[in-house]
Amino acid sequence: MGPVLDRQQPLHFIGVGGIGMSALAGILVDRGFNVSGSDPKDSAVLQDLRQRGVRVFRQQNGATIDAIRSGISRSPLVVISTAVPVANSELAAARSAGLEICHRSDVLAALINAQPSIAIAGSHGKTTTSTLVATLLLATDHDPTAVIGGIVPAFGSNGRNGAGRLLVAEADESDGSLVKFRPNLGVITNLELDHTDHYPDLATLIATLQRFAKGCKTVLANHDDPILREHFHAQAWWSVSHSNGVDFAALPLRLDGDGTEVEFFEKGLSLGRFILPLPGLHNLSNAAAALAACRLQGVSFAELKQAIQSLQPPGRRFDFRGNWQGRQVVDDYAHHPSEVGATLAMARLMVNSGRSPLPLPPRRLVAVFQPHRYSRTSEFLEGFAEVLCQADAVLLAPLYAAGEAPINGISSEALAHRIAQLKPELPVWVSQDLVHLAEQVSRHSCDGDLVLAMGAGDVNALWDRLQALENPNTAPALAA
Repeated sequence: MGPVLDRQQPLHFIGVGGIGMSALAGILVDRGFNVSGSDPKDSAVLQDLRQRGVRVFRQQNGATIDAIRSGISRSPLVVISTAVPVANSELAAARSAGLEICHRSDVLAALINAQPSIAIAGSHGKTTTSTLVATLLLATDHDPTAVIGGIVPAFGSNGRNGAGRLLVAEADESDGSLVKFRPNLGVITNLELDHTDHYPDLATLIATLQRFAKGCKTVLANHDDPILREHFHAQAWWSVSHSNGVDFAALPLRLDGDGTEVEFFEKGLSLGRFILPLPGLHNLSNAAAALAACRLQGVSFAELKQAIQSLQPPGRRFDFRGNWQGRQVVDDYAHHPSEVGATLAMARLMVNSGRSPLPLPPRRLVAVFQPHRYSRTSEFLEGFAEVLCQADAVLLAPLYAAGEAPINGISSEALAHRIAQLKPELPVWVSQDLVHLAEQVSRHSCDGDLVLAMGAGDVNALWDRLQALENPNTAPALAA
């Protein structure tokens, strides 16, 4: 059993600026809780939390713990995430002081389990699907609460305290903590081995998701995923490939670089057609899941059809950063071979169709990729090499360790070598650091290119590095 949230007990988040932590802190302060947090890195997210009433400390040490304990009658509940190391001095001070400590998933579980909720799980598409569900509910006047691992354009935040009955949450499987959740509706987008630092094999991941599914009142799952079909008993299924034998289907009539024409079916009957303003088959599956989830909550298709026009992906999902010397620079969070492959396929559709949500249809596709974690890169080196062959040129940033110890023979150079073996004619370059990466983009891309930066590390800083090349006065602040 996790903690019981009580407005009389203050909450303190160690690492409050994190994408999962900040959403919870914002919702709780909006609900009248006394909330504080610490984070050494300042950000727009922290500035927003301060304005909403969260007390933010820059230092993570014993002095912060002393400060949050002074002048209060009840000891605070300290919230940590998997990203907070055991050796963190603030966490050690909280333990020494005898404070109650819980994981962020316990706080999220308390919110999910306290009201009618939709929790979205799966290996890929969780953030986008959660964003689309929350956006559709907001646009149809259902005013949801939302806890999402990305910035939702419809409300400019990763967390929202709504007055409606529903809560929408992204259920992250990376550390197995989603088994604590008891939502009314559990959505499973797909299942594929990832987070090999936590899951030794696919069977362990399947077993964890099966435990999550058992805790859901209703399960909605993707019938196009063979692992889900084989290992899960869902009460409702969706598909983007067929309408027979599934509860919901969104079938593509025309796939373009700037969107998809869709016919939507329920129980085999067509409800109508619409234009989805998000290109790519993976986005169609995410949207089908979102529409199905809303229909299961009783939202009319007529309302949803109207709301579809307002759909936008979350931040860092094919996020157009700007035009740099004729190159259109896009940032994307893809960091698994399936995600990288889907993002590149969508970009290739834009090049080939001459249609794009970008200001101009791109003429060539330059993939900039940063491998994330030694364990993941080791497990999927072949898969990454294969999907990156879809690009017209590949630039690799140095591997982002995310705190992991190196694995012998695993590096961006090793990935480049494998790409060269698979497709010798494909130009591949490896950079020494992000400054060098920006220089390589300048040297090896040209006017009309789509420069697509992908990864879960710090490759999203590429746009700033490119800006620094034009204005060297900003370079010291952006040193690698």
